[in-house]
Amino acid sequence: MFQGASSLNLDAKGRMTIPSRHRDALLLQCEGRVTLTKHPHGCLLFFPRPVWESHREQIAAWPMSARAWQRIFLGNASDVEMDGAGRILIAPELRSAVGMTRDVMLLGMGSHFEIWDATKLAESEAAAVANGMPDVLNDFSF
Repeated sequence: MFQGASSLNLDAKGRMTIPSRHRDALLLQCEGRVTLTKHPHGCLLFFPRPVWESHREQIAAWPMSARAWQRIFLGNASDVEMDGAGRILIAPELRSAVGMTRDVMLLGMGSHFEIWDATKLAESEAAAVANGMPDVLNDFSF
């Protein structure tokens, strides 16, 4: 299970170094083979390949009425391998699609990660707080 936030920088080639606490788990779980795809909230989803393969099968089985969503998730999926330095290359098309610049945030979301442009994440979180907790969370507390 992946959790926590990491503030990272993309290098000039669009590579992101995976934090060591996640790198080791990814090497064990999937030998560094991962898949990135676009999410409609404006971030990238980052899956260990075996987790993605399960999702990919489910998405591919969606009915024709969901074809546009298949294009978003499957049509933008990019298989990537970590290099020897623990970096992944984020394709220019994916970076452009979500407005990703140099400063990014990697968020552990359980079985996968989200990669956000740092400014966009701050804006998204501020909007979520301003809108208040959704009703589904009324009974949740720490």
